[in-house]
Amino acid sequence: MKHSSSQADLNDIRHNDWVEHYLPASWRPYARIARLDRPVGTWLTLLPCIAALFQAAGGFPELFRLFIFALGALLMRSVGCTINDIWDRDFDKHVERTRFRPLTSGAITLKQAVIFLFAQFAVAAALLFFINSYSRWMALALVPLVIIYPLCKRFTHWPQAVLGAAFNWGMLMAWSDTTNTVPLAAWLMWAGAVAWQIGYDTMYAYTDIKDDLKLGLKSTAIRFGEQGIYWLSSFYLLTMVCWLWAGYSMAMGWGYFVIMAVIAAHFVWQLVIFDINKPERSFYLFRANVATGVLLIAAAWLGAITA
Repeated sequence: MKHSSSQADLNDIRHNDWVEHYLPASWRPYARIARLDRPVGTWLTLLPCIAALFQAAGGFPELFRLFIFALGALLMRSVGCTINDIWDRDFDKHVERTRFRPLTSGAITLKQAVIFLFAQFAVAAALLFFINSYSRWMALALVPLVIIYPLCKRFTHWPQAVLGAAFNWGMLMAWSDTTNTVPLAAWLMWAGAVAWQIGYDTMYAYTDIKDDLKLGLKSTAIRFGEQGIYWLSSFYLLTMVCWLWAGYSMAMGWGYFVIMAVIAAHFVWQLVIFDINKPERSFYLFRANVATGVLLIAAAWLGAITA
């Protein structure tokens, strides 16, 4: 597999950002380990969840429920990032993208990171008082996935599948909390989101492939290798099949299927410009999937009002 010899700096810490300018020095490492400075992952967690809230409510969801789920997505994504950095602290120093993260650079100690993790869990646990009992059990079922995900790259080529299951778990909870049930159509939307995430997170994994190979780590990017475009096409196709089937099962209106066509076109655009030999482009395409999440919300809303 070839790679560009003059690729852009892929370091994911920007030292001249709002964290540097507006937060006290003692707060900055915690903001960075929680990825508050890089909200793309939070958006990719939250947007599918909001779409599910629209579908479960048959229209605009209750504002308080929307707020609780938005806060939950932010907290659980931050928890996942902190756990990831704790598990991977000895690997991150050897990876171009992660070499300046707080634990790796020594900005905070392991003890401080663990204390911060428990504080995050405590705040997230407080949200359990604002959801129903079904959803509390769903939330507890998520915790093991969040904890084990960073370890998966040590023994399986499919950590992206575990991440996809965890990232999009809020879609199921949106249904359980709104309707006290999780119908088959909701599971189909979730399965489609998992396939979607395997696709876009594999693109992201191609940015680390050289370093991961040296460290003996595994990923779908390594598993797919030069055949990446075919695998990505298959997972994006599976996403569309699941989402179309789910929309039909929910009796979504014509607006849903119009936006699904736009999402399909967006997927095709990603696949056309994807290049495994250009890691900086893979990073760009990963971030471009925020637009997919926005379109998914639009599809849920239009599908409801045109039903």
